Amino acid sequence: MPLDLKREIPAYRARRGTPELVTVPPLQYLMVDGHGDPNTAPEYQDALRTLYPVAYTLKFLSRRELGRDHVVMPLEALWWADDMAAFTTARDKSRWSWTAMILVPDWITAEHVEDARATVAAKGGAPALDALRLERLDEGLCVQTLHVGPYDAEGPVLAEIHDRFVPDHGLRMTGRHHEVYLSDARRTAPERLRTILRQPVTRDAADG
Repeated sequence: MPLDLKREIPAYRARRGTPELVTVPPLQYLMVDGHGDPNTAPEYQDALRTLYPVAYTLKFLSRRELGRDHVVMPLEALWWADDMAAFTTARDKSRWSWTAMILVPDWITAEHVEDARATVAAKGGAPALDALRLERLDEGLCVQTLHVGPYDAEGPVLAEIHDRFVPDHGLRMTGRHHEVYLSDARRTAPERLRTILRQPVTRDAADG
């Protein structure tokens, strides 16, 4: 059976309407950075058109060369802006910066990624191939919840986490807003989209 990291890592399960604390282990991802509205910025689509071919090439390379198979994980993204109101109230997507990414197993190495990059390039390439990298992310303690519905309806949920749950629990936000897209937006009605919303935090020293 292929390894499915969604089943192996508890942080890839979340409950709707209930922010909760989870500890996310160090994980490695294929990543591509960019800036701007994901609905209109060409570089966001370029990132997706690069991440998926490399991720699937790695899956087949791993099965062929290592005898180890895995499920290609869903798209994820880190999001940030100079003013977090760009996410919660203003929703000004032109001000967003992002890192689009796909989780890969720990047995995937930088050498494997370079082999996959070369394979994709030989088959015609991908628009952000030179920008793609393998990087480990250590988020640790996080607040997360499951949002069901359109991406543009996330604002009130994020405000609840940022403005109520985090301060009420003696926490402080530390890392970038993280989304895990459990649904394929191309095949799922907006009202049924399932997205894990995750915010890295630390315990406020003043609260012990």
